[in-house]
Amino acid sequence: MGPRQEAQGALFYDFSLEDHVPRDHLLRSIDRFVDLSSMRSHLAPFYSHT
Repeated sequence: MGPRQEAQGALFYDFSLEDHVPRDHLLRSIDRFVDLSSMRSHLAPFYSHT
């Protein structure tokens, strides 16, 4: 037995919303009018501190 040999790529995945949300989706047109930049600070207490 020895250390299990795994390709590093198998440990991670690529996911892009740009690739999965169609160009004509309603959320794309709403995005330019809604500013959600402050959401991170409002949700910060729910994130792990580690």
